[in-house]
Amino acid sequence: MLYLMKLVLAVIQDADATALVRVLSENAFEVTKLASTGGFLREGNTTLMIGVSDERMDDLKRFVRQTCRTRSRLVAPSVPMGEQNEGLVSDPVEVPVGGAVMFVMGVQEFVKV
Repeated sequence: MLYLMKLVLAVIQDADATALVRVLSENAFEVTKLASTGGFLREGNTTLMIGVSDERMDDLKRFVRQTCRTRSRLVAPSVPMGEQNEGLVSDPVEVPVGGAVMFVMGVQEFVKV
């Protein structure tokens, strides 16, 4: 029997990881949790590897959408303003964080031993 599958790499905020892994496990998704570090804020986040059949892809997206929240955070920027060495901006800036980024890849072969 041929199963059409995807491998999903879901990068989420650490604050959402426990709840999402629980929801996915309760709904018979097999999940591998990896610690990772984000680029923009250089903070820890979680990357989930999820093998999912094409038929269950919409369910997976729904669970991720319902569980992973976008939040606002104040961060102190450390990038120069302008091009004339005007110095660094010192006032905190509010930025959205959280939610999820999902990379969906086709799986050519799936072997479970």
